[in-house]
Amino acid sequence: MTAGARLDRLKAVVIGGSAGSIEALSVVLPALPADLRAAVFVVLHLPRERPSLLCEIFQPGCAVRLREAHDKEPVEPGTVYFAPPDYHLLIDLGPSLALSVDEPVHFSRPSIDVLFESAADAYGENLLGILLSGANSDGARGLAAVQAAGGMTVVQDPESAPMAFMPESAMRACTPDHVLPPQRIASLLTTLFPRRALS
Repeated sequence: MTAGARLDRLKAVVIGGSAGSIEALSVVLPALPADLRAAVFVVLHLPRERPSLLCEIFQPGCAVRLREAHDKEPVEPGTVYFAPPDYHLLIDLGPSLALSVDEPVHFSRPSIDVLFESAADAYGENLLGILLSGANSDGARGLAAVQAAGGMTVVQDPESAPMAFMPESAMRACTPDHVLPPQRIASLLTTLFPRRALS
């Protein structure tokens, strides 16, 4: 399947990461255009006891809207939603967002697996999953679910990751469509979601 053939199909992007992924996200998120037609959902492993500053960190370099996810909120294309600390983020029918305080998965809440698996159920082949640097195996099962549902899968090249265990775990769980360093992930997003010409 070519990038052009997938272009009109992709309605959502899920991104997961842990230790070392802030650097990758600072390259990947600015590649998204202001007129993005897809919604983007991001889980990073964060300290439970402190408020998230991810929107404040990334918004100055991004053309898309960034916000922290809220329970029961309708999904809006062209928006990046970050999971809040200590809540799992899921995609419900609608689609809408759901937050959960179910038990941690791989010692993590929010869990990448929980987001990716629920998004795979909601979006199927219309989903792009991206897994970045991290020090545990959270996200491997979820990325395999994205692939099983027909979605496109991308893993950060372990050689470019400060913590290679998470991408390596994903590569054992499935065969990703792409294994790329952050700059090439950004280039792929630019191809998949080009800025539309002004009419």
